[in-house]
Amino acid sequence: MDEAAELEPPRTLIEADHALARLRPRQQAPLAKWLAYHRKAAVIYAEIAEIDRGHHHEALFMAEHELKRAQEIEAQISTQRPAEEL
Repeated sequence: MDEAAELEPPRTLIEADHALARLRPRQQAPLAKWLAYHRKAAVIYAEIAEIDRGHHHEALFMAEHELKRAQEIEAQISTQRPAEEL
């Protein structure tokens, strides 16, 4: 695949799904990485909702789902204490 094609932002829901699959952190990645991933995914899906009008509602649903997941991770991070406080 040519490098320029990799740099183009997704224009359809399926392209967004594929792009996010490539960005997805490993399962045991720190919560901060997962938080950044879910925030980015929410933004991408919200943008796709406006571009790929045939999948508008599905993309909006996915954006909301990713935002909710990011909020859950934020809450989880805020309940963790730094190691030096233990």
